[in-house]
Amino acid sequence: MAKTISPEDEATLKRAKQKMEQIGWAMQGLNKVGNVIESRIALLPKKQQEWLQQLSYKVLHTVVKSNLLSMKKGKGRSVPWNKTYKALVTSSGLVGGAFGASAFAVDLTVATKLMMRSIMDIARSEGEDLSELDTQLACLQVFALGGKTKHDDSLETGYYASRIAVSSAVRGGTKALEGLLRGSTNPLLQLIATVAARFSVQVSEKFVAQAVPVLGAAGGASINLAFIHHFQNMAQAHFAVRRLERVYGEKEVRRSYAAIEL
Repeated sequence: MAKTISPEDEATLKRAKQKMEQIGWAMQGLNKVGNVIESRIALLPKKQQEWLQQLSYKVLHTVVKSNLLSMKKGKGRSVPWNKTYKALVTSSGLVGGAFGASAFAVDLTVATKLMMRSIMDIARSEGEDLSELDTQLACLQVFALGGKTKHDDSLETGYYASRIAVSSAVRGGTKALEGLLRGSTNPLLQLIATVAARFSVQVSEKFVAQAVPVLGAAGGASINLAFIHHFQNMAQAHFAVRRLERVYGEKEVRRSYAAIEL
C-alpha cells in the first residue's frame, strides 16, 4: 500500500510545481525587453537558428564530458551554493555583453558549465549520489525542463510530459555514459541531442536578448543572472520531486503532482 504524502511534503511538491509550471519564458527577469526579444526570435535567419541549435548541442556535450564524469561524490551540503554560482555566471555575462555576438559561444560554454555544476550541487543537497549515473543523467535532464515558453509550441512542456519525452533516451543513458568512458559516444550523442533540442529554445532567447544594443555589458550580466536563476529553479524543483519519489514512489508523487491546482 502506498504511503500517504505528508502535509509538509505536499507543500514541497506544490512549490516544485509552481516553479516548473508557472514560467512564462526562460529568462523571466527580462520582461522589459520581452517584446523586442520575441520579435527578434521570429526574425532569426534559418542558418542562425541552426547555428544556435548546433551550439546548444556542442556546449552540452562539452559540459557532460568535463563536469558529469569529473564531479566527486563528496559529502552533500544541506544548502547548495546558489549565490556563488550566480555570481560566477553573472561575471561571465559581463564579458559576453561587452563583446556582443562574437563572444556569445564562449560565454554560453562557460555559463552552461557553471550552471551544470550548480545543478549538481543542488542535486547533492537533495540527497542524490553524484557517483550514480542515473543522477548524472537527471542533472543533464534539467536543461530539457522549463515550463511553457512562447517559442516551443511543438514541445511537450509540462514537467512529467518533459520527463517522458526524453525517457527513451535516458533509458539508454547508463550505457551511453559508460560508452563515453570507452570512447564510444553514439548513444550519448543521441541523448544530448534530445536535451539540446529543448535547451536551444532558452539559448535562442539568451542570444537575441544579448544582441539588443541598449543592454551592453551590464545587460549581459543581467541576462546570465536570469538564465542561471531559471535553471536553478528547475533543478530545485526536479530534485525535490525525485527525493519525494524515493520516499513515496513515483506513481504516488505523480498522482499528487497532477492533483495540485495552482
